Amino acid sequence: MTPEEQKLIQERQRARARVMALVLGALAILFFAITIAKMSN
Repeated sequence: MTPEEQKLIQERQRARARVMALVLGALAILFFAITIAKMSN
């Protein structure tokens, strides 16, 4: 595998990791908001 290919794969993995982190963060915020909404009722 050439260094260029390795760099491409690493960038793709980094992008995927960033997307997964955003999704997990959004889910955490969503659960937090639902919990707050349930407690306020």
